[in-house]
Amino acid sequence: QLHQLRGRVGRGNVQSLCVLVYDPPLTNTASTRLKVLRDTNDGFRIAEEDLRLRGSGEVLGIKQSGFPEFYFADLTTHQNLLENANNDAQKILKIDPGLTSKRGSALRHLLYLFEKDTAIKYLQSG
Repeated sequence: QLHQLRGRVGRGNVQSLCVLVYDPPLTNTASTRLKVLRDTNDGFRIAEEDLRLRGSGEVLGIKQSGFPEFYFADLTTHQNLLENANNDAQKILKIDPGLTSKRGSALRHLLYLFEKDTAIKYLQSG
């Protein structure tokens, strides 16, 4: 998307130019995308805006874009909380890989309650 286009223009030591042509009217999303490309050369800023516009996709799934059904967290706003949760999950799985302990069983039930059956399938597959 935006960051991919940005990464393909301006490679090498020869000055480059990117001309974007569109057929009006533009959607709000398309207008925002063009504004970001016009306003900055910062690849990180472009990638962040692209992520915000197209969505991050599924953490446990195959969709690479779209907005996940997070009820409690947003990937960009709550990144530190998600990192902490990931670290905790890794520690738990290191101690109890099959979630067979009393605590593991409770966590397994929570995953089912939140309809994260896919997570259980991944755990069972190793």
